[in-house]
Amino acid sequence: MTEPYAVPVPRGYRVGVWEVREPIATGAFGSVYEARRVGDDETQPATAALKFLPTGTGTPRQLTHLRELIEREVELHRRLKQPRLIRMYDTLTVDDPARPALDGATVLVLEKAEGSLSTLLAADPRPEAGPALLAQICEGLAQLHHAGWVHGDLKPANVLLMADGSARLADFNMAAELEGTHAYTPAFSTPDYTPPELLWSEIGERGRRIRPSADVWAFGVLAHLLLTGSFPLPGATPSTRRDAAAAYARGTDELRLSPELPEVWREIVRDCLTRTHEDRVGTQDLLRRVEAAAGTGRSPRLPRALLPRRRSRRTTMLAAASAVVAVSALGYGISNWAGGGTGAGGTPGGENTKVTTANYGAAELRTDKGIPVAYRRIIVDSAHDCVQPEVTPALIAALLKAESNFDPDLSDPSVGKEGEYGIARWTPSLLRWWIRADGVPAEETPKPPLTPAESIPAVGRYLCYMEPLLRPTGLSGDRQVLLAAAYRTSTKVVNNTGGVPPKYRDYATRVAHYLKEYTPPGKK
Repeated sequence: MTEPYAVPVPRGYRVGVWEVREPIATGAFGSVYEARRVGDDETQPATAALKFLPTGTGTPRQLTHLRELIEREVELHRRLKQPRLIRMYDTLTVDDPARPALDGATVLVLEKAEGSLSTLLAADPRPEAGPALLAQICEGLAQLHHAGWVHGDLKPANVLLMADGSARLADFNMAAELEGTHAYTPAFSTPDYTPPELLWSEIGERGRRIRPSADVWAFGVLAHLLLTGSFPLPGATPSTRRDAAAAYARGTDELRLSPELPEVWREIVRDCLTRTHEDRVGTQDLLRRVEAAAGTGRSPRLPRALLPRRRSRRTTMLAAASAVVAVSALGYGISNWAGGGTGAGGTPGGENTKVTTANYGAAELRTDKGIPVAYRRIIVDSAHDCVQPEVTPALIAALLKAESNFDPDLSDPSVGKEGEYGIARWTPSLLRWWIRADGVPAEETPKPPLTPAESIPAVGRYLCYMEPLLRPTGLSGDRQVLLAAAYRTSTKVVNNTGGVPPKYRDYATRVAHYLKEYTPPGKK
């Protein structure tokens, strides 16, 4: 069930003075490629990263969101040129009617990085240069905030490591310019780095209101992760850690930082992770304290030996084939946006709505049709982590019903070379690519039994990745059912067939039946 890049660009393709070389990262609606300059224009660097964002395909809703994100990122790059922010050299538009998938695409020509903090943490969860990195990251935040912008999605994937060992902040398509004390952003898409006040806040016509203090919270989470190898809030999954953050914000639980966190950093992290935004440390004060804790007034460079190793071409292509939606492997801003204005329970104003496990997400998922209560929250949350409107709680529940009848202990070693296991009938080698929320493949192939906590979120990520790869027109059948059929086979097979392949029609019929049964009345 491997798939190509969201925006496939052949090696050697020319855009302006650039020639596409190796793939770097991909997401739902865009892909990033290494490129080299061809020709004599020495005003441009020898190498760059080309970020392809198609604007000629997709639904009107998708295109509106995509255009907003492009405009945000381009505007910030044009107005801010700071040493701790990734640089944009140029913007281009592809004019190639012979290639409909590329024709009209916006291309951002960006500074090329050697790696990201997420890839570094995957290799070394507690790098020795952690304090120096934190000083550089905080300096970047201070530059943004001083200029009147909020980053909106600070996380390891969006911190790039350059060839000289220095760090840059990247992915500015969620960034927003302050209007007084607030800015408005399309979404806050990464739960682990989202402050409690934004977890279930309403989304108005202009988006979600956000303050610089949201970036300060994210920095506190990142600092704890970088210095201890663990998140500051307990839980094995982003969903459980999100619940822990809500309990902490309500005052029903205390903040218990890792005992491995050095005392000077303990006070810094605690002042970043306050229950309310009013109590959080200001960015300039935070920078002063972080630089002092790192032992330098100027941010030292990261030793080159700690940069991630360059992968072989074969490894790079395998990663490209199974890249995870919403995560940029090198932080170039391939990110998801969230739609709708409901809280986690599927009702407006989530923080004021009493939601129990039994009725969690009741507005989107029937409570009287036999869906096991134990899986409701993770099914709903897994759907909410995807912005594709076709990926709903009812679809994930219908797929699980058709795959295993909600049997978490399913074991079918007779299928293929590996067998299929767990509630979603994953093959272990494929689950490896989708099991992690940060988009980095697991270092080892999971071994059965495969738990629902691992399997169900992976279903949401995989469906979210596949949906844009289904042909926008010319397919016969309900798109959600087609998506389920692609889960069983691949989007390529569904696209080539023009609908559900005959081999999977019985399966698709079952999914369609349960999809209708699990969808609440009046919900499309």
